Amino acid sequence: MEEDRVLLGRTSTAERVADILRTRIAEGYFAPGERLSEDAIGKALGVSRNTLRESFRLLTHERLLVHRLNRGVFVRRLAVQDVIDIYRTRQLVERAVLHDLGDPPYPLDRLDAAVDHGERSAREEDWKGVSTADIRFHRELVALAGSARTDELMRGVLAELRLAFHAVADPRGLHQPFLVRNRTILEALRAGDRTGAEELLARYLDDSRARVVEACARLAPDRE
Repeated sequence: MEEDRVLLGRTSTAERVADILRTRIAEGYFAPGERLSEDAIGKALGVSRNTLRESFRLLTHERLLVHRLNRGVFVRRLAVQDVIDIYRTRQLVERAVLHDLGDPPYPLDRLDAAVDHGERSAREEDWKGVSTADIRFHRELVALAGSARTDELMRGVLAELRLAFHAVADPRGLHQPFLVRNRTILEALRAGDRTGAEELLARYLDDSRARVVEACARLAPDRE
């Protein structure tokens, strides 16, 4: 992680360290259930133990880490109920965004770029890249609402979702079927059919939840 040190600049803060760790967790650099070493991370980033502990506290509050007494800090491994709750929140928020979009045309350039990224990654057999593009697609979909509060809410929800994705043994089997569905939702919005897009999204989220729940059910959840 030494290369991440440059991201801290001269105004190193716990929030910026948390941003780096959040990204690394999302990428799978730190896997669910893995213990985070204060010494190794602090040395790699060149930050104090107090700064690092504050960053851990922030990410624990975001439900990405869990602190175990006398054992340390670990990346969370989601239980089935966590996944169900994440998807319930996604249904409430993402569908509401589409329902309230108003009249077309809609600003779809960023959604289009996310779909292109996912399709390109799939052609390259880069399933981690496909996962990243899928998260980006849904983040940009929510951004259509133009609400900083909704964006912040979904940032945390989608970060947790990445933990669930890491539990899936077959990332290709999980993500490949949804590439076409992302494209279909995008084309419905491009045609101005927000109602159709919402219906497509609802089925999408139901099917995705079933797949991820099945994967997480095979793993023992964290006991906090």
